[in-house]
Amino acid sequence: MKKIALLGSTGSIGTSTLEVVDQHPEDFSVVAMAAGTNVDLLTRQVEKFKPELVSVGNEEAAVELRDRLAGKSQPEIVYGAEGLELVARHEAANFVMTAVVGSVGVAPTLAAIEAGKTIGLANKETLVSAGPVVMKRAKEKGVSIIPVDSEHSAVYQCLQGERKEDVARVILTASGGSFRHLSREDLQQVTVEQALAHPNWSMGAKITIDSATMMNKGFEVIEAHWLFDLPYEQIECVLHYESIIHSMVEYKDRAVMAQLGTPDMKVPIQYAMSYPIRKELPTEPLDLVKIATLHFAAMDYERYPLLKLAYECGMAGGTHTAVLNAANEVAVDRFLKGAIRFLDIEKVVRKTCEAHPGVASPELADIFAADEWARSYALVSI
Repeated sequence: MKKIALLGSTGSIGTSTLEVVDQHPEDFSVVAMAAGTNVDLLTRQVEKFKPELVSVGNEEAAVELRDRLAGKSQPEIVYGAEGLELVARHEAANFVMTAVVGSVGVAPTLAAIEAGKTIGLANKETLVSAGPVVMKRAKEKGVSIIPVDSEHSAVYQCLQGERKEDVARVILTASGGSFRHLSREDLQQVTVEQALAHPNWSMGAKITIDSATMMNKGFEVIEAHWLFDLPYEQIECVLHYESIIHSMVEYKDRAVMAQLGTPDMKVPIQYAMSYPIRKELPTEPLDLVKIATLHFAAMDYERYPLLKLAYECGMAGGTHTAVLNAANEVAVDRFLKGAIRFLDIEKVVRKTCEAHPGVASPELADIFAADEWARSYALVSI
């Protein structure tokens, strides 16, 4: 049985992970979970899945959770960054699903690696911020990192049984986000509500905004570089509006393998959790006759300048991608709070990246320092 430690239990990936656990109770159990401050939902999750250890975002949430569970069998309750790491290295867990959002995922992922856990990685920012450190340590410890993002899961599946040296290129597909049919002029006055209306996927607010700016695809390019040990020149992006082909791998004989399916995150989640076995999943089957037509378009890097910037930062290496991620987190938060306009996200991120001198071969302390610097800079850059 897979015993799961779940980081980010109340988010979209976390709740879908728990649905998979609920559908296969004979195969999966949750021994530890971590969430932020959504104590209402977390209380229900704890009561249903009965983990041994639970972490919340802060001390106030921990007190509230203890009160909610008063008179019932309670797990050990911890909080904060230390709590996240305790969940990630919980002794009973043999699989860690890291589904938190942001660079907060770096430390617990490293903790899980040190503890020798298999990792299901649904947190882009871990490899964007600290790819060289994380992947090096995973290799040293012999830890498997199985991607959960639909695009990287698709590539991972297409690579099964193939030789890495036979890969010509990886093609990541992108829906184009909420504003894919709008011109840049039309983007001047878009609202937060409009930006949060993703056409295909149900995601959290931050990831949905990243989809609209195409920053999420930039993060996926960087993540693919580290996950599959490929140069950026072999990682391409294409617009695919229906989100049916989740990504493709082209081999040197020009054969292309693609992974297709309906847009349901439970598919890559369950694949990571049950790998190398495939289990039944009660989700909508793909009906290509009903869909009839799939649409593709070349990626316009002028239309999506943050995707272009992600390639630039990735090729620059070092701490540049950590700064890219931190600046974007701050800029998106400022937009969601109404402090800046949608297109200002791009300005904040680029200005911050251009001001950063960079550390070419960073240690973890250098990455955290660059992250902290970028957050401070991005708060006042415009």
